[in-house]
Amino acid sequence: MDTIIFIIRRLINALFTLFLLIVIIFVLIHIIAPTPEALARIYASSPHVPPQALQAIIQKYGLNKPLYIQILTYIWNLLHGNLGFDPYYKAPELSVIMRFLPITLELVIPATILAVVLGILTGAIAAANRNKPIDYIVRGVYLATWAAPPFFVAIILQLIIAYYLHLLPPYGLFNPSLTAPKDITPFPLINGIITGDWPFVISMIRHMVLPMITLAIISFGIVTRITRATMIDYMESDFARLSIMKGLPRRRVVYGVVLRNASIPIVTLIALLFGYSVAGAVVVEEIFQYEGMGYFITQAIFNLDYIAILGTTIIIGISIIIANLVADLLYGLLDPRVRLS
Repeated sequence: MDTIIFIIRRLINALFTLFLLIVIIFVLIHIIAPTPEALARIYASSPHVPPQALQAIIQKYGLNKPLYIQILTYIWNLLHGNLGFDPYYKAPELSVIMRFLPITLELVIPATILAVVLGILTGAIAAANRNKPIDYIVRGVYLATWAAPPFFVAIILQLIIAYYLHLLPPYGLFNPSLTAPKDITPFPLINGIITGDWPFVISMIRHMVLPMITLAIISFGIVTRITRATMIDYMESDFARLSIMKGLPRRRVVYGVVLRNASIPIVTLIALLFGYSVAGAVVVEEIFQYEGMGYFITQAIFNLDYIAILGTTIIIGISIIIANLVADLLYGLLDPRVRLS
């Protein structure tokens, strides 16, 4: 019963958060384009539109209506699965987003997994060697990478690995001389595996490595810090001391008993890490010209495609809210001492 109440409360909070997102984006867009004519020119994707055509667009999309009416209309359409019609791509917004979202998920999900694994390993090593040189090295590295802007890390990796060492391609989704396999699923990499198009699969993986490593580098620091701090606390606990008194090797106690218990709080970080990786992908994908959601959002901002900006904000917001809800539920399942409230 407590779990059901918790889920209902979180869903109510999620709906309120999405409503605030929509309002904020609408307000910002109307600051950029304060008149119906300016918004109509964005819809027309051209600054030079005959007055009659502008008026037709204004009437069609209700751009001359009060702002609160436009917001309520958008929310009503959203509830019916309609994110609007993209004026730049000349297609329904949901179908346009579904062209780019799977590409980003193929990048962000492995990057998040890599960041979690790297963070747990480095955090455990730092905790096991507290106040020793390796501990200071790990702390210095994760603080430097955590504080570094995503574009800076991306450019450094691009320059060294792609341009100087020529180990990986510097940009793109796959080799332009190749043809993408037919769409069996929304995910191009999976399509290549299913159809057995291994040259395409290998090319896409090679193009994915640099942006994936970039996202992992800028994200793993928070996992390292939490893992280190939690393990240091647990190493002073009674169950850790009891394990040592039983004669278990210190390495087994640290990397077995203590690390297993310290990994539980990391579950709640995965959702935050996923959201941080999605945000970082906006910059990283633009630098590597990796045509996923980040690239799509950047192009939408450049083109003042506010329907795309609204749609991507909603999709990303929903994804992060769901990830947080799942993380909270898993935390309660993994640690019986935690009660959802």
